[in-house]
Amino acid sequence: MPQAYFTAPIKTDWMPPGIPYIIGNEAAERFNFYGMRAILVVFMTQYLRDRSGALAPMNENQANQWYHWFVASNYFFPALGAIISDAFWGKYRTIIRLSLVYCLGSIVLAFDDTRLGLGLGLGLIALGAGGIKPCVSAHVGDQFGPANQPLLSRAFGWFYFSVNFGSFFSILLIPWLLAHYGSRAAFGVPAVLMLLAAFVFWSGRYKFAHIPPGGKTFLRDTFNREGCAAIGRLAILFAFVAVFWSLWDQSGGEWVLQAQKMDLHFLGFNWLASQIQAVNAIMILAFIPLFQYVIYPAISLVFSLTPLRKIGLGLIVTGFSFMVSAWIETQIAGGLKPNIGWQMPAYALLSAGEVMVSITALEFAYTQAPKHMKSIIMALYLLSISAGNAFTALVHFFIANPDGSTKLQGAAYYNFYATLSIGCVAVFVLVARRYQEKSHLQGDNPVPLAEAAAEV
Repeated sequence: MPQAYFTAPIKTDWMPPGIPYIIGNEAAERFNFYGMRAILVVFMTQYLRDRSGALAPMNENQANQWYHWFVASNYFFPALGAIISDAFWGKYRTIIRLSLVYCLGSIVLAFDDTRLGLGLGLGLIALGAGGIKPCVSAHVGDQFGPANQPLLSRAFGWFYFSVNFGSFFSILLIPWLLAHYGSRAAFGVPAVLMLLAAFVFWSGRYKFAHIPPGGKTFLRDTFNREGCAAIGRLAILFAFVAVFWSLWDQSGGEWVLQAQKMDLHFLGFNWLASQIQAVNAIMILAFIPLFQYVIYPAISLVFSLTPLRKIGLGLIVTGFSFMVSAWIETQIAGGLKPNIGWQMPAYALLSAGEVMVSITALEFAYTQAPKHMKSIIMALYLLSISAGNAFTALVHFFIANPDGSTKLQGAAYYNFYATLSIGCVAVFVLVARRYQEKSHLQGDNPVPLAEAAAEV
């Protein structure tokens, strides 16, 4: 008889046994996503073809619009995935099934380099990747009960570590594959890694706590007065997180195009413009322990460092990163060709902002969500990423001129975003002061699930 699943966290004072499988899955899946994302703007501006096979690339502004609409849709579909997960399928089956949709999208990109293939492939990836996003991070939290609650922050730290571990290597490798072997290899390798991610996750199925879906009860309880109030309280905070993502995701689009205009010989190597994003991942790997064990304790000696204060400080630091980008643009506008090393301070500030905003908001979203609303609140958090990218895409749409130029060029473009990020903190402080924190964690009584474990 097939082994049964458990419907509540296993009682233990240690790290839950399913966490390594979730983290391994996340590392492989993020290899896929960030590798594909790293080359997307370069692919659209240099490799895209028409149905006859002739080159038909987009201009920079068009490519940036496509890029940000894709990222926006990728973080819009988590709302659908959360409802399917919490009401009907459960997190495990939602992740497995939508991972296959994700794989199909990567395969389409690998074998069709036209706009039709681009649109279909990105659409399937957005549906698959977006649908599993709230489920994976919420699945991490579901493994913890009151006995090992203090380890939750560490688990989310390792979860985020795996994201950047996978993305670091893919951002170095996939642009190299594109340059030397073309788009088929560059998109095909991430597709293989996505299949690996699904396999790793499936391998840990007996180690997980599988929180059962709530069915109609979930839908009724989620969208009643109390549920809508919880969503409303967090939605106001996440509107400010959207500003952060509006800036952060430009590292994969606008900053790559800026790098193409710079001297790419750095530290003894000739870099590809899309490879420079890898420094963000390596900085995150270094900054996570630095902030946890050095910077946060040091700040706490001056004033109490709450999660919301971390987010406010992160928005300010992120704005400073765009001031560096604006300065680089002034050098490029003078006919100069600054070295790519000048982007390193911008990436350092952006990565510091990411640690303070993204990791903090991820854990905050889970702990503040009522028990039956974990995935839907994680989806709400991810909608902030969608909103931030939709905002950037709309900016590109409205600043476009008929001749292909833009109304907001060079340093003015980056200063606009720096002002937006730093300026919004004044309002964020007022909102954060009114917010009352209340944590919700799952219970810790494992119960065998009647449904056979072999069913996926």
